[in-house]
Amino acid sequence: MSSFIIFMVFAHRQRQQRAKEKMIAIQTEFEKTLLDVEKEIREETLSFVGKELHDNVGQLLSLAKLNLASSRPEKIQEGKILINTIIQEVRGLSKVLNLEWLEGYSLETFIQKELDKLTHAEFCSTSFESSVPELLLTKDEKLILIRIIQECINNAIKHARPKHISITIHQQDQHTCIHLRDDGVGFDMQARGDGSGLINLKKRMETIGGTLRITSSIGNGTSIELFLPNSDT
Repeated sequence: MSSFIIFMVFAHRQRQQRAKEKMIAIQTEFEKTLLDVEKEIREETLSFVGKELHDNVGQLLSLAKLNLASSRPEKIQEGKILINTIIQEVRGLSKVLNLEWLEGYSLETFIQKELDKLTHAEFCSTSFESSVPELLLTKDEKLILIRIIQECINNAIKHARPKHISITIHQQDQHTCIHLRDDGVGFDMQARGDGSGLINLKKRMETIGGTLRITSSIGNGTSIELFLPNSDT
């Protein structure tokens, strides 16, 4: 009898140790994912800021210089207005460089801004619709989701050649679903399989308790669903 009790105690301690090791592994993977995501977002932000400085602020400065060099009072006034515009643009870009700006952004606002960039660049038409209340996410969860959505959009831009990209947020069973769809060229899922990029996206969803499902076929575009467990489940 005593041997059985000792065995049960030993087995229980082993289960506790395995559970503890699993929790440590999950936390380590989450922290690594977060560091990678922050690095990638900063790199993409720097690229965006550099492009804005060159394409937007650079042109405004050139135009302001021409106006201020004029002898006509109305042109000088236009130059002064442009200088004020440039100051506001640079202030806005300086805020973007700090990831703290994310705290004031909802995920929904971020999605709309990302899609607006595509529309303004005349890359393709876009649409966004949410039928659920604003998602309540921690800063870390929001960071990871933002990077996943950015990567999905970037993949569509690089490979799909779509005419339209849509994102919807809705309830599906016991989950909140963020559904990204494009009407691009699509791809053969059996031929391509799960590449490293897709595996990475799935792992990132798992670190925040979610799952990712992708559907595509040649000529029929691509559908990506991000499933998040409801907070009350």
